[in-house]
Amino acid sequence: MSKKKDTFLNMVVSLFVITIVAGFSLGFVNDLTVGPKAKAKIEKKVNALKLVLPTFDNNPVDDILLVQSELAKDSIEMYPAFYENKFVGAAVIGSTEKGFSGLIKIMVGFNEGGNIKNIEVLEQKETPGLGTKMKDEKFLAQFREKNPSNFNIKVTKDGGEIDALTGATITSRAFGEAVQMAYDEFVDNKDSLKKSKK
Repeated sequence: MSKKKDTFLNMVVSLFVITIVAGFSLGFVNDLTVGPKAKAKIEKKVNALKLVLPTFDNNPVDDILLVQSELAKDSIEMYPAFYENKFVGAAVIGSTEKGFSGLIKIMVGFNEGGNIKNIEVLEQKETPGLGTKMKDEKFLAQFREKNPSNFNIKVTKDGGEIDALTGATITSRAFGEAVQMAYDEFVDNKDSLKKSKK
């Protein structure tokens, strides 16, 4: 009987030691990857800025403007673009939790007049082959050079002018909502953006 107790006690101690070692190892590896993950996230944003903004010669990341909104959990990031000290547009991160699988986060680039220059998808968890087609040229081209003040960016099923992705109407609606949010924040904060060059 005492041999069984010793064996059980040895197994519990062994399991405890393995758990402690594994926990510390995971924590250590996580600490090692935090820096590279943050760096990769910044690089992704910088690359997206180059794709969505008009030609600029400032560093939009240095001139970032953070604004609070009831439409977003976190501050909304706005990146002003200047060329030869003249405001030429801004990139605004729009987001919504109403995607088919939750969060959709995009970066929308506007020229000084509010026309959409380009859109880059930063985060999404939509259905592969359906909702993920929001990144496709055919879908994104519908938004380019359009100004949401005179172009209805809702899907046609809702009375708008955007053709929804086949089999992904919910995703298309959410995408349009994120674009509208970005535009509204651009308009509301345009004066602050113009003055934000450091």
